[in-house]
Amino acid sequence: MATYSPAQAAEVSGFSIDTLRYYEREGILRPIARTSGGHRAYTEDDLGWLDLVHCLRDTGMPIADLKRYAELSLDEATLAARVALLEEHDRRVQESVDALRRQQERLREKIGWYRQQGV
Repeated sequence: MATYSPAQAAEVSGFSIDTLRYYEREGILRPIARTSGGHRAYTEDDLGWLDLVHCLRDTGMPIADLKRYAELSLDEATLAARVALLEEHDRRVQESVDALRRQQERLREKIGWYRQQGV
């Protein structure tokens, strides 16, 4: 199985090394395996999880919710709770998208007004 150094994991995931350590310390990322020399060795599974974490962070999921989701993911009996948490986040994301679309519409109206002025 391929493993990645912290620098490689940071490059692939888009997170800084400090963020990776923080996520591990806070339980957002499961404890990372160590080499015989004590260095972290990230796996493909770790990078896959980080990809999901990146998506959730990019869409504005708060750290507290990320921690809750990570905690829930440790127990197969929590599928319904995970879905509920993700559905709630999806609702907030949709509200943000809708608000941005309304703002974009207003912006385009203003651009249209300027164009009518001969600009």
